[in-house]
Order: sequence, then structure tokens, then C-alpha cells
Amino acid sequence: MEHEIQVIARFSETDALGHINNTSYFIYLEEARIRFLEMLGFDLNGQNFSFILASAKCDYISQGFFNQQLRITTYVTKIGTKSFQLEHDIINKDTNQLIAHGQVVMVYFDFEKQQSKPLPELMKQGLNTYLVHL
Repeated sequence: MEHEIQVIARFSETDALGHINNTSYFIYLEEARIRFLEMLGFDLNGQNFSFILASAKCDYISQGFFNQQLRITTYVTKIGTKSFQLEHDIINKDTNQLIAHGQVVMVYFDFEKQQSKPLPELMKQGLNTYLVHL
């Protein structure tokens, strides 16, 4: 199963050639990640935020342009004891063409102790709902 959001590429997110700028894809991935965690029931205000981003990667498959409607799907590919891996597909909504593929590793983190901590069991259950075996 996957979670999906939609965004429209804004003019400010493009470069001089009219392509979506490479850095803009990370903004889309962050938006998808936040909406995914909220959908799982996690309060993401600054005081209760319990995650750090350990790794972020984006592969650019085809060109994206200003004003394109994009679908961003999010799914889980790994669940560890203290971390999990999310993958995202950024797809042109009109053509279903894959534009980019992102991958992030999120670590459950105790900011007071400055160390990782085990994922809560309830969170693992929620993540398992979106676990895809590639």
C-alpha cells in the first residue's frame, strides 16, 4: 500500500531552462514525508518532533516542468528497531511518467539525550501497513 499527495510545480521551483530545479525535488519529498507521518497519527509540531533524517537521496529519471501536476507516492521498504526507510515516486499526473525516485532513512530520536531510540510498537504497526517488498 502507498500514501499519495499531489503538488503543482511552481515557477519559483524551476531553473532558467524551465525544468524543476534539482533541489525542489527534496522539498516535494519532505512534504510527502510530513503528510505520511501525520497520516500515521504523529504530531509534528516543533516540540514533539521525534525524528531525524539520516539519509536522503533522489534519482532524476525524466524532466519535470513548471505547472505540471505531480503525484508523490510514499511507501515503506524497511523497518528497523530504531529507523525506517521510505521511498517516494514523483510521477507526472497527466502521463503517469516517473519523473524522480526518492529514498530517505528516518531515525526515531531522543533530542534530550541526543541519541536514537527504539521505534514505538504502535508506529511499527502503522509503518507495516505501508511496507512494500521490492
